[in-house]
Parts: sequence; structure tokens; C-alpha cells
Amino acid sequence: MGVSINERLGDNEIEFYNTLIDKVFTTLRVSVPGIIRKFDHVTQTAEVQVALREHVRQENMEYVWTEIPPLQDVPVVFPRGGGYALTFPIKEGDECLIVFSDMCIDAWFSSGGVQNQIEKRRHDLSDAICIPGLWSQPKKLENFSRDAVHLRSDDGSAYISLTKDELNIVVPRVKINGINFGTHTHYAPNGGGQTSGPS
Repeated sequence: MGVSINERLGDNEIEFYNTLIDKVFTTLRVSVPGIIRKFDHVTQTAEVQVALREHVRQENMEYVWTEIPPLQDVPVVFPRGGGYALTFPIKEGDECLIVFSDMCIDAWFSSGGVQNQIEKRRHDLSDAICIPGLWSQPKKLENFSRDAVHLRSDDGSAYISLTKDELNIVVPRVKINGINFGTHTHYAPNGGGQTSGPS
């Protein structure tokens, strides 16, 4: 009959390895949901609260649910490429996905290009990146379209809808070059008077 791992190592060694494994798992970061507390539109960085508490072992070996302090100066991801970007106004309370870089991002974030790491840290809270758009069930979208691409407000009152054969814009006002498209008029040629607005 085989010898169990408990019998091979003994209680003290098992406790040591359990503590070591627990330490690794509580410091190795990959991704978590977050809540944006502040957004700086100049630096495009955010203060983000991790939305899950950590179950931390205390010196007395008891576990306590602990809230991680808000992460500061977190870069925010917007779709961007080829000289174009899609931006949207981030608001306090917006939910997001926080991912943690494999390596220290400080030098790259400050200077761009290919950089040496300032510190040799891995999956650290200091190297968080915020991706807006992950949401919990209480914030799910109503009337989610199953057959069209939508650029929309959360409440669905304003949207641009694209299907393979139609583009539909539903908003209270449409402006083109600063001119209100809904009420804009022209003077008809040859003294024909002023046209009515779009119908």
C-alpha cells in the first residue's frame, strides 16, 4: 500500500507548502473585473477599484476578506489603429476588465517604443490595464440586437444600427458640420423660396 503525501512530508512541511502555494496564488495577477472611480481625459488613465475582495491569511492563520486599494494611473484601452480611434466618455461607476501585464510597463507607458523594464516584477497590481466594457448582470443592456451592429446609449434611446442592407440613425438631433440636420433649410433656386426641413 502506498504512502500518502501527508505521511511523507509531515504536518509541518505540508503547512509550509500550503502557505507557499497560497502566497503565490494571492500575488500572481491575471485579470479581474473592476469599477472605474475616476477617469482623466488628458492622460486617458483611470483610478480603478478591483471588484472582488481578496481572501487573505492573517498572521494568526485566519482568513479575512480584504478589499484591494484602488489602482492608480491605470492605462485605459480604446479601439485604435491606422490613425483612427473610437473613444467614449468614461464615467465613474463604469465596469471594466482589469488585466495585469506579464512585465513592468512603466518605461514603455512613459516613452513608448521598446524599453527595458524598470523593475523585474511579474503580474503585479502596479501593471494594471483597464478595458472598459465588461459588465455585470445588473448592468446588462436591454433590447440587445441579435441581427445588427449597434453603436448605442446604454438606455437604447439613441443608436446607430448597421445591417447588411440598412444604416439607421436614431437620435433626437443630427448635426453635420455643426448644422442641425433635422431643422436645416435651403433657399430654392430661381427665387423659389425657402425649403422645409428634412422629413
